[in-house]
Amino acid sequence: MAEVIATPSKTAEILRKYDLRAQKRFGQNFLIDPNIVRKIAEAACEKDLPVLEVGPGIGSLTQQLCLCAKEVHTYEIDKKLIPVLQQELGEYENLTITEGDFLEVDLENVSFRDEEITFCSNLPYYVTTPILFKLIESPLKIRRMTVMVQKEVAERFRAQPNDPEYGALSVILAYRYEVKNLLNVGKGAFSPQPRVDSTVVTFTPKGEGNPAFEKSFYPFVQKCFAQRRKTLYNNLRQIPEIADPSELLQKLGFKESVRAQELNVQDFIRLHQEIYEGKSVREDQSGPER
Repeated sequence: MAEVIATPSKTAEILRKYDLRAQKRFGQNFLIDPNIVRKIAEAACEKDLPVLEVGPGIGSLTQQLCLCAKEVHTYEIDKKLIPVLQQELGEYENLTITEGDFLEVDLENVSFRDEEITFCSNLPYYVTTPILFKLIESPLKIRRMTVMVQKEVAERFRAQPNDPEYGALSVILAYRYEVKNLLNVGKGAFSPQPRVDSTVVTFTPKGEGNPAFEKSFYPFVQKCFAQRRKTLYNNLRQIPEIADPSELLQKLGFKESVRAQELNVQDFIRLHQEIYEGKSVREDQSGPER
């Protein structure tokens, strides 16, 4: 069995061997605590399910996922790391490595499109929100997501109305998932050390979901937060389907001065239903703007 990658000595050895440096533009910080890596993998894996991973780096977490998952499908944007992964993880026959930007991957056509899967990743700060939205809106059958993010980002996941961190992602996650903090990870668990601590978070879907509803609900919520400094009324004015934002808000009992940050999940559901299932739409609009 290969030597554990997630240790200070092995990580340093690999970096020297391939003449590598962590790339800030890709948000690279390599995990060097084997206990943390094991806990993340154990939370993410189910023996009968494939795991999807984004940003494997030099394979610290990937290696542990290979030991406990049926299959591992991993996407790496840094082409310099592809030969490293192929060499260091070559013994794992259940691993598929794909070079490229995951945000550009057509998830309708991946090999695991129709399988139940789990998702696991140490997500770089700069792509955390885009990747999560891509997964949430994707056709994939994701039983659970386990991600490590900066601690302040994790706070956004569970933010409540009127919290400074509360936004579209907070609303959508609260609607669709049970969100739990698994563990906190200090800066010392990485090389090089980041400036902030991290948190491992799990997302478990609430039931089967409603794809037909969510197809319009998710973009609607994002539009409500499009300009955070403006009132909800002003954001609603930018949605062509809405005939009269002022009348809509009054009908549902909201002041015209209300902001999106003040509304809870049920408030957004009521608004969406009134707009797209009720009568507060322009007669010349056939459906949600795409």
